[in-house]
Amino acid sequence: MNDSPDRAGRSEQSGEEQRPAPTSGSGRAPHGSGSDLGEVMSQVARSLQEEHGDVGATLEAITSAAVHSVPGTDECGITLVIKRRKVESRAPTGDLPRRIDRLQERLGEGPCLDAVYEEQTVRIDDIREERRWSRFAAEAARLGVRSMLSFQLFVTGGTLGALNLYAQEPRAFGEEAESIGLVFASHGAIALAGAQAEEHLRVAVASRDLIGQAKGILMERYKITADDAFRLLVTTSSRTNRKLVTIAEELSVTGAMPGPDPGRGGGGR
Repeated sequence: MNDSPDRAGRSEQSGEEQRPAPTSGSGRAPHGSGSDLGEVMSQVARSLQEEHGDVGATLEAITSAAVHSVPGTDECGITLVIKRRKVESRAPTGDLPRRIDRLQERLGEGPCLDAVYEEQTVRIDDIREERRWSRFAAEAARLGVRSMLSFQLFVTGGTLGALNLYAQEPRAFGEEAESIGLVFASHGAIALAGAQAEEHLRVAVASRDLIGQAKGILMERYKITADDAFRLLVTTSSRTNRKLVTIAEELSVTGAMPGPDPGRGGGGR
């Protein structure tokens, strides 16, 4: 399409064509596409709201929109650090981000890791001229990367990972791309943190319901109080070295308590 982004955004033929589903190595955002950043972020916000609490879908919405919002971008992915050690690739728009994350985890170096650990924005203009991570740069160049732009994702000081943009051409990311990407990463981090919080809340509610069901079974079976039933679950969890919610789930599904005789301990008769 030959129209500029502003004109195309008002044409009858624009619609969803301006933001097609991302494909590997395609979907490069033209320079100047950041002029509609407000509109783009509004659409992203609506998309994230529709995914309400689904962390995987939220991450996919973030990376898909980033490819079509940040000038020069060919691919995008999110690097998450699990327990401060394991590197995990999430919601990549193609195979390249996965391969780059595996490479960085294997070598223990690279721009995505620096963006995560050192709390900064990292830009590589031409990876063939990169000297900061010599081993990473050589192998990444063979994978087809020429430019990279990595942003730390954070909420209230807690590091979640890095939003990483990839290009197949050198010097693909200018000051405009860096400015837009920083805004986008900030919004993305907040959305991601919100989705994770909702997911944790759902898990907590589900666990509470399972424990409540298990307590009801024990109260009916042994004619004990709710407090006694809960103590019985806790005692069984401690003796079998299994999580309380796991004990509750097994009891609710099978009707049987693992480990010691449930007629003993817990204060029940």
